[in-house]
Amino acid sequence: MNRRNFIRNIFVGAAGTAALAGGGIFYYVNRPEFGRLPSGSRLEKILSSPHYFKDHFECLTPVQIMSNDVDEHENRLVATWKFLFGDKTGLVPPKPIPSAKTDLNSLGNRDCAIWLGHSSIYLQLHGRKILLDPVFSSYASPIFFVNRAFEGSNVYSAADFPALDILAITHDHWDHLDYPSIMALKPKIKTVLCPLGVGEYFEQWGFDADKIIEDDWDSTIDFGRGLTAHILPSQHFSGRMLTANPTEWCAFAFVTPARKIFCSGDGGYGEHFKDIGKNFGGFDLAFMENGQYNRAWHAIHMLPDETAQASEDIHAKKVVPIHAGKFALARHEWNAPYKDLLANSTDKNYELLTPKIGELIDFDGYQNFSEWFNF
Repeated sequence: MNRRNFIRNIFVGAAGTAALAGGGIFYYVNRPEFGRLPSGSRLEKILSSPHYFKDHFECLTPVQIMSNDVDEHENRLVATWKFLFGDKTGLVPPKPIPSAKTDLNSLGNRDCAIWLGHSSIYLQLHGRKILLDPVFSSYASPIFFVNRAFEGSNVYSAADFPALDILAITHDHWDHLDYPSIMALKPKIKTVLCPLGVGEYFEQWGFDADKIIEDDWDSTIDFGRGLTAHILPSQHFSGRMLTANPTEWCAFAFVTPARKIFCSGDGGYGEHFKDIGKNFGGFDLAFMENGQYNRAWHAIHMLPDETAQASEDIHAKKVVPIHAGKFALARHEWNAPYKDLLANSTDKNYELLTPKIGELIDFDGYQNFSEWFNF
């Protein structure tokens, strides 16, 4: 082979390899779980939102995801490297997470709740069955080795659930909107409830448009027979790939004649909690984000003392911490959120509940949950 042919073959081989790699990447990012950007009438509704600016949503008070008030060497690239490849001692429990799997089909129509791990919550309210942010996959990520669930924390699967009146999704991040879990639950879902733009994922995944209810912050949806749902502001962000904040994020309130339940979703501390507390006159039970925090990004994830203050602001009678106990998405010790919130709750007006994954939460009366996280 002469020199010219040798060089040509190298270039041809390199071009072929690049084409194959490019094709693989194109195929990978176009998998259905990545979703698509809102379009058509959905985009028209988004464009009319007062919280949408040019091409993205913003919080009530715009915030930075990553604060400048950190070590100058701890930029986003360094933080990401540490997250993926740094020492994980203490980030993951040394033994399986304890659980108490409740048979969901044996509950009848009683009002109750069950924390399913991380931010997944099952509610029964006024004869309706509601599931929030279900993630039953082994990884909260599009990459199989990132965000692996703690051993023992994946207790439930789609097969364990009865027919669902409402599937509620707070936002589109991978640890809240899990494609395999959604598709496995699909035959059981009567209605999807979500903030603006998130419905695009469900239509792409084959859900009928008339089964999807999506609306802006401070919207009220009347489900009839005494149940209303409220889509409320939170201080967070969205996106499943490279596009920043293409869909809205939210908290939820579910109100019946007998109960008021708050679910914070993800988000940092802000004045919106006081407004919510004032508007609703308090809550019987609140599921409050408390985990996956860092001083560098506490604008979009609350620190434990902020979770305690937010719980006071909304006038919660009882509080269940969520967003911990299943995935290590930050570099605090896996059980630090529980220990720190417990310490910050000693002089507060709410009762802190710490159920194990799958343990029944009864809305009436006193329940003495163990400190299962102390090991």
